[in-house]
Amino acid sequence: MTQSIVLIPARMSASRLPGKPLADIGGEPMIVHVMRRAEAAGVGPVVVATDSEAIKTAVEKAGGRAVLTSADHPTGSDRIHEAARIVDPEGRCGRIVNVQGDLPTLEPGIVRAASDLLDDPSVDIGTLSAVITRHEEITNPNVVKVVGTPLSERRLRALYFTRATAPSGDGPLYHHIGLYAYRRAALDRFVALPPAPLETRERLEQLRALENGMRIDVAVVDAVPLGVDTPADLERARGLIAKSAPLR
Repeated sequence: MTQSIVLIPARMSASRLPGKPLADIGGEPMIVHVMRRAEAAGVGPVVVATDSEAIKTAVEKAGGRAVLTSADHPTGSDRIHEAARIVDPEGRCGRIVNVQGDLPTLEPGIVRAASDLLDDPSVDIGTLSAVITRHEEITNPNVVKVVGTPLSERRLRALYFTRATAPSGDGPLYHHIGLYAYRRAALDRFVALPPAPLETRERLEQLRALENGMRIDVAVVDAVPLGVDTPADLERARGLIAKSAPLR
């Protein structure tokens, strides 16, 4: 049960940038850039989970694999859970890595960093963070912070996730990166649980896991990948990819 699969949820409906998975970046749809960077991580097979025939067609045209899932899922975790059952109905893959579909400049190494956290059998879910270096992020409620116990220089055990500025006092603050590696049994349990009180209050679904006694470890990586949510983000991604070396 150490095999891994990488699933990328992708939907056409986005309030600030509709149709963004198919937004052109250097002649290819954004979702294809994300797929190729996830493949370069070498963690396992990569599959796009989508409710859109257009996205599925674009992925397959680029030589990738996509599966159609329900349009009614409340969260990306529910979407990847359905996709995992479609792609691996026998449950052979013990790790499910969830890479968001709006990270076209993703560094492949951080996908491996999240997955490697599950080498510790006591960890249910692995995720990522980076030290906050921009002062404006400290009080920005759109920047989710990880509060955790340091296990090493590059690893935390998560105690809480919050939109507030936390913890207080001297020391680093950590910007949470929403890329997850689930142990298969943990994902099955997670999606079966009802929304939890703090999850609802903070609007952070990962708190459901903590509120139900699941262990989340956090790898500290060098930088937060660019998430494309607005037209300005898209232009920035186009510029970064135009200047970057091709993936090998």
